[in-house]
Amino acid sequence: MANFIDRRLNGKNKSTVNRQRFLKRHKQQIKDSISDAVNQRSITDVSSGEDITIPSKDIIEPTFRHGKGGDQQTIHPGNDKFVPGDRIERPSKGGGQGAGEGQASADGEGADEFSFQISQSEYLDLLFDDLALPNMQKNQQNKVVEWKTFRSGFKSSGVPANISVVRSLQNSLARRTALTAAKKRTLRQLEEKLLLLKNQEPAQLLEEDNLKQQIVELKKAISRVPFIDSFDLKFKNYERRALPSSQAVMFCLMDVSGSMDQATKEIAKRFYILLYLFLTRTYKNVDVVFIRHHTQAKEVDEQEFFYSQETGGTIVSSALKLMSEIVEKRYPSSEWNIYASQASDGDNWADDSPNCRELLEKKILPITRYYSYIEITRRAHQTLWREYDYLCDNYDNFAMENIRSVEDIFPVFRKLFKKQVE
Repeated sequence: MANFIDRRLNGKNKSTVNRQRFLKRHKQQIKDSISDAVNQRSITDVSSGEDITIPSKDIIEPTFRHGKGGDQQTIHPGNDKFVPGDRIERPSKGGGQGAGEGQASADGEGADEFSFQISQSEYLDLLFDDLALPNMQKNQQNKVVEWKTFRSGFKSSGVPANISVVRSLQNSLARRTALTAAKKRTLRQLEEKLLLLKNQEPAQLLEEDNLKQQIVELKKAISRVPFIDSFDLKFKNYERRALPSSQAVMFCLMDVSGSMDQATKEIAKRFYILLYLFLTRTYKNVDVVFIRHHTQAKEVDEQEFFYSQETGGTIVSSALKLMSEIVEKRYPSSEWNIYASQASDGDNWADDSPNCRELLEKKILPITRYYSYIEITRRAHQTLWREYDYLCDNYDNFAMENIRSVEDIFPVFRKLFKKQVE
């Protein structure tokens, strides 16, 4: 039996590194578990951590073992139930019932499961992995200028904390080489000449003393060259640069008319909570504008958007008009990346659906980076879907999807906001 002993020192963050390696290795299985977990959570519990379960067979680590062959001596434990020659009954065909609480499978096959918990941060990172707002552009220097410090070469003065030891020593070596190279060359010549004189007969004592004196003076001159001088010192230079920053606004338009039953509204709220978490988790400079509408549209805050019980008839164009007005007043397209996401059951006055298409085509789509529409219904699509279907075929910045049940929310969300491959 071979024992491998790891004598490396354990770092303070070793468990953290191992955990991140584990999450990376089994990323796809964890993401599949998270996708299932999203649909089972309550609306108020979307952003917390999660217990993840994956098959144990998928996390087997490689092991070292002896191969076959060679002389081996093995000691097996004894038993007090059987002796050589005893006959053991074959298990029944249907499988036996063990002492555990689980039920044996009919075919004898099974898979153990490994469960672990991921934190809120890990959960959200995996939940929104590979997602991004489409067509984002850096179209304005932000009003509050963001500065970042960058390295910018070296300078001859500065604070001691910024001294560059390597560059300073390089300058010191170059200076000492330049000042002492000729002296060292002359010194070597004198030492060689002195050695020759010592080997001559008769001895030239006066000349030897003269050479020794010159050698001593040259060595003193070389030693007087300082190892480090103020001219050698170099300091790291830093400069602040203004960073271009992207500003974006997301308009969330939700139908709260009487045709939207409670189950449909719950699905819409789940979708928008995912969208809100994604925006606030991934971006810093993103405004979110909430608009609820029935026959009339109203801009509301986050609390009212998700929890108000207001209802009424359906005129979808009222929300589009309000969005267009808000953009003109507060969010000029030359300075902002404008996005919108609309959720509805598709029910609308027949005469209003063409108005919605016209508003989107002439006013909203030309200034938006991306407009997504989700229709939450199991019924046949109505006039609003047909009008929007024309826009989907003719505009690259318009997308639409159908959600039929809670299980469709996360797949549709990922499809709408999948990061584009550049």
